[in-house]
Amino acid sequence: MRGVRRPVLRLFIALAMLLAANAAWAAAPARVQSMRVSGDAHRMRAVFELSAPLQYKLFQLSGPDRVVLDFSRAQLGRDFQAPDALGLLEDVRSGHHGRHGLRVVLDLKAGVQPKSFLLDPSQGHGYRLVLDLESRTASHASVTLPSGERKVLVAIDAGHGGKDTGARGPHGLDEKTVTLAIAKRLAALIDRQPGMKAMLTRTGDYYVPLEKRFEIAREHKADLFVSIHANSCPHHCDARGASVWVLSTHGKESEAERWMARSENASEWVGGVPLNNKSHTLAAVLLDLSQGASMQASKQVGHDVLGALKGIIPLYKASVQHANFVVLRSPDVPSILVETAFISNRRDERLLRSPRYRAKMAQAIMTGVRRYFETTPPQGTWFAAQWARKHGVKLAVRGHDRSAGKGNSADAGVQDLHRVSSGETLSGIAHQYGVSVSAIKSANNLDGSMVRAGSMLAIPPG
Repeated sequence: MRGVRRPVLRLFIALAMLLAANAAWAAAPARVQSMRVSGDAHRMRAVFELSAPLQYKLFQLSGPDRVVLDFSRAQLGRDFQAPDALGLLEDVRSGHHGRHGLRVVLDLKAGVQPKSFLLDPSQGHGYRLVLDLESRTASHASVTLPSGERKVLVAIDAGHGGKDTGARGPHGLDEKTVTLAIAKRLAALIDRQPGMKAMLTRTGDYYVPLEKRFEIAREHKADLFVSIHANSCPHHCDARGASVWVLSTHGKESEAERWMARSENASEWVGGVPLNNKSHTLAAVLLDLSQGASMQASKQVGHDVLGALKGIIPLYKASVQHANFVVLRSPDVPSILVETAFISNRRDERLLRSPRYRAKMAQAIMTGVRRYFETTPPQGTWFAAQWARKHGVKLAVRGHDRSAGKGNSADAGVQDLHRVSSGETLSGIAHQYGVSVSAIKSANNLDGSMVRAGSMLAIPPG
């Protein structure tokens, strides 16, 4: 028996050592490897490069003003260097927190409103924690409406055109003809809506290069890009119905690589920020964040448009789809592509030829777009003003620092507006502003605790 027990004992010992090694490896702390900052006296962004995704807590202290990050099971990387003072930032301090944690303290020159989120690895970067800080004075000014409430601008792209006829139906209907007819109807409907204005990437039967189409939208600072198409399948299959598409992750990454190559030699701007005067790393982060936000907004408007299309024609796809279409690659304009029907299907071709169906399709798309702007109004627009009035929110006067005059009756009842970012929770937003969850739910007539990224929340006085 001894000859049997010894090998078994050795096997148990080996397994125990392996499990212990794995446990030690799993318990090894992650590292905050580096930190970089950019910004000015009003806004600042700090990006922390991480060796792995980390759990963290964020809170603020006053007297003096500080933002504190407590990381669980983390330590500073060997080459970590605190950045120099810049804009809002006076100093960065760090130290142990608890048994295995790390505390990073940002000493600030003024009180701020912080937002933070984690980014997964992409474009050659690892995990990152992004911390956005906005001074309270700047944040109040940023939600202020100018004296003239601007209209949201919707860029409408009629697919194909000129030499590019697109798909052709069994009875000879060209896709380029259908898309231009629906695009013009959609533009006319949008122009009749209060607070909305439309522009067309093409107004006649001529060809516009694919990349030029979304560039036209960017040049005019459009709030939304809608590309109109008609689907098809080989050999006139039975597939039919409408669908809505947004950019895929692969398409985002391909476009990011192209933009980074261009930004080396050209004065490229993304979301109002120049890339060519930034380091390659920072420019990549800015581009990644901008296009990620645009993709999130695209999904929201796509969902709203898809919901409006349900009563018009059977849906080919019941959820928003993802594809690497060139026209959807704008890094800073939310973009959707609407397949209005299958022109290769005989029944759908008859619908697409019908002026009545074209009018219904344009009306449905307009309804979905309007619903998106009603729930996610861009700042400074007519929709933002309507949202504020509906919720009884008074907007701060431009450039006025409310903290300096809390006793002033003119400031009575003035509320903050908060645009929900992806990944934010109602409890986190409440903690950020120092109010209760129930108070925010009451101020916004919310039944549950779910909040939609991109939506606006009225923040009641603390």
